[in-house]
Amino acid sequence: MEEITLICTGGTFDKQYNELNGSLYFKDTHLHEMLGLGRSLLATEIIPLMMVDSLQMTSEHRNTIVKTCQESKGNKIVITHGTDTMVETAAWIAKQNIAKTIVLTGAMIPYQFGSSDGLFNLGSSLAYVQTLDQGVYISMNGKYFTWDNVKKNREKGIFEVINLH
Repeated sequence: MEEITLICTGGTFDKQYNELNGSLYFKDTHLHEMLGLGRSLLATEIIPLMMVDSLQMTSEHRNTIVKTCQESKGNKIVITHGTDTMVETAAWIAKQNIAKTIVLTGAMIPYQFGSSDGLFNLGSSLAYVQTLDQGVYISMNGKYFTWDNVKKNREKGIFEVINLH
């Protein structure tokens, strides 16, 4: 079984809640705990690359993500990312024509809240990265989308296709 590289970039997925002042902040990734809860038997390498809210993501951050994907020894990569600019990062990666299967995923509710969609999205993404052809995809809410045919519907809080084929 080929090892899957998990690249953490932050986003709601990994936000923590400060009970004293009600703010959200980053500390460490929750991926190790999530894989344990899901009883994952997959061979994985976790790379905590950065902890950034996707609204603060810059071209330098995206270039670091691309470089990490290119240098990854495996051909199957899942990237945890904030949902607000996930589509932009997927397009940035896709334009590099990396010959690997790359799936970006995130969460609308922080994992730490207990009612997060993050665990489900992570599990779906791990399945998709093993079965999809090379390319760049976004996986949310049990669906996957090609990088160039997806948008975040901010009113409904979901990802959806742009054009039905």
